[in-house]
Amino acid sequence: MAFLYILDDWPPEEWLRAMRHLDTSLDLRVWPDVGRVKDIEFALVWKPPAGALLEMPNLKAIFSLGAGVDHIFRVGDLPEGVPVVRVVDANLTMRMSEYVMMHVLWHHRRQRIYDHFQSERKWRGLSQAGANETRVGIMGMGELGSDAARKLMMMGFKVAGWSQSRKHMDGIDSFQGRGELKAFLNRTDILVCLLPLTPDTRGILNAFVFKELAKDGPGDGPVVINAGRGELQVEEDIVAALDGGDLYAATLDVFEEEPLPPHSPLWTHPRVTVTPHNSAVSDPRAINAYILKQIKRHRTGEALENIANPANGY
Repeated sequence: MAFLYILDDWPPEEWLRAMRHLDTSLDLRVWPDVGRVKDIEFALVWKPPAGALLEMPNLKAIFSLGAGVDHIFRVGDLPEGVPVVRVVDANLTMRMSEYVMMHVLWHHRRQRIYDHFQSERKWRGLSQAGANETRVGIMGMGELGSDAARKLMMMGFKVAGWSQSRKHMDGIDSFQGRGELKAFLNRTDILVCLLPLTPDTRGILNAFVFKELAKDGPGDGPVVINAGRGELQVEEDIVAALDGGDLYAATLDVFEEEPLPPHSPLWTHPRVTVTPHNSAVSDPRAINAYILKQIKRHRTGEALENIANPANGY
């Protein structure tokens, strides 16, 4: 039994070291040094190249090394009948919730303005609404979105979630599908996007969405925070909405092209915060431990958990 890592541009040393710390007996290989392909039973991947996974006749499962599985399904030619397993890890979930809470609070507490005051050595206070007056809307209520929603609610924010299927969570309003999208946006001051990337969600953060966000909130204006996937947003529409007043500010962790090109206006826009796709960085120790747990289930005849559905892309 061999494990194959396919890591795109990630350095493999940390992943191998973390896995060997868990089990020194494992046969670990790194693409493209595959060795004898029929030995490989499990592929641990991030952005695998097209066709790479078709060459392994004894492959039993494909594990994503990051949040989401769109980077696997976009390859298109996957081995038939081999399950793709999502990472559902408390460490990854915690990191995403940290990021969301930090930036929701940063906008809610008007910190951008205070940073400007500091640069001008200006001692000045601003009026400040309570969290209970600010409406946060989360697009995508899977493991990551639901955890962030619960934690924001505990801080006092009025939280609602929007997803393809209705979620029932105490204290959190639920909106479902395209038919309820407008109502969800109309009650949202700070929009957080944690959606998976699918054909239905590609480009969903667009001019229509920004125009429909609430304009009667207690803050300086509507805010968008995207820590999902870059292809969810239309960056031209974000800039236009910021300049035209449909958005007041944006925090963006993901982009249509990564790294974000130097010529992008998002780098220098005075009301955009750019972070380098680091909202929930995969921890090799935690991810490898999760994968080993799943493989042990598989070897004892138990079903793998969190298998992605190719029909809906997540």
